[in-house]
Amino acid sequence: MDIQFTEEQELLRSSVQRLLRDQYDFEARRKIVASEEGFSRKQWDAFAEFGLLAAPFSEGAGGLGGGPLSTMILMHEFGRHLVVEPFVETVVLAGGLIEHVGTPEQQQSFIPEIIDGSKIWTLAWTEKASRFDLANVTTRARREGSDYVLTGAKTVVIAAPWADYLIVSARTSGDDRERSGVSLFVVDRRATGVDLQSFKTVDGRRAAEVSLRDVRGQLLGVEGEGVAALEACRDRAIGALCAEAVGAIGELNSATLEYSKTRKQFGTTIGSFQVLQHRMVDMFIAHQEALSLMQHLSLSLSLSDSDAGLSRLASGAKSKIGYAGKFVADQAVQLHGGMGMTDELNVGHYFKRISSINIQFGDPAFHVLRYAQLDAAA
Repeated sequence: MDIQFTEEQELLRSSVQRLLRDQYDFEARRKIVASEEGFSRKQWDAFAEFGLLAAPFSEGAGGLGGGPLSTMILMHEFGRHLVVEPFVETVVLAGGLIEHVGTPEQQQSFIPEIIDGSKIWTLAWTEKASRFDLANVTTRARREGSDYVLTGAKTVVIAAPWADYLIVSARTSGDDRERSGVSLFVVDRRATGVDLQSFKTVDGRRAAEVSLRDVRGQLLGVEGEGVAALEACRDRAIGALCAEAVGAIGELNSATLEYSKTRKQFGTTIGSFQVLQHRMVDMFIAHQEALSLMQHLSLSLSLSDSDAGLSRLASGAKSKIGYAGKFVADQAVQLHGGMGMTDELNVGHYFKRISSINIQFGDPAFHVLRYAQLDAAA
């Protein structure tokens, strides 16, 4: 598959390519990751100024109407440059949930602040024993007047240290693993009772263990129907993460090919060895297959609402691209030798980012099983 972009999509792609080329090279990224905050407010404001944060939202919500294809274009370029700013967490996850299940008042209140870059959001859904199960929720919410009060804990909440607001999944009824009874809530990250234990992730980002003790939250969507909303959100997130992974895979292939033309062994460049040529061909094929799947998934997301067939495609893409990413990353590190994992070389950083993407919203093995289950149910 090869999507033919519209004039507007080509303009978006060229704009983000130019912005990242001029302001977000590898050394600039290293400085951002090493800073105390761990991401760049200046870059985030630049993304907002260029309209990148508005691109996926519908025109009715104040966005540019680009949908999943705009997300794919942006995330592919972000993957090439290892962008750490929380686009997926703020725009795709939180913004997508607000747009799809929020009330008109919530959309009018929250989305403009996402688009202009003034507020950062993230989604807090994972718990210590939940694995990748969206319905395995022990955090509880009880109603008090017009608000709800939440008590519980969330683990590895990416971008929580940067966030102004969290969207938290909590159980309003039912048993811990029951599909029904899970609801979503908007929580001010600085509200009384919210405690964060922040840490740096292996790929250089920031996350936190989040504790909630009698924290007031605002219901988002229909009470008890949070799992369905999260499943649709997961499909959109998988599309974004797959695009990011494909961007990283392409850069690893380019870096490895360039290195093979200059690195000499036994008096000749390693790129002249037939066995390594075959390996790099396998890397190229893995990238092309992943690229085609990425485009197929993003196009499908743009054409239909979430359903079993779309979720099956999302799981198939997440699995296939995950395995392709691991293969290419492993080969790139091995062909670069010991220097492949040094901090000074970008190869190791791509390896770590691909490894992190592979476990977000389910690792490849999980999605193989999910694909089979959805296929059997079809």
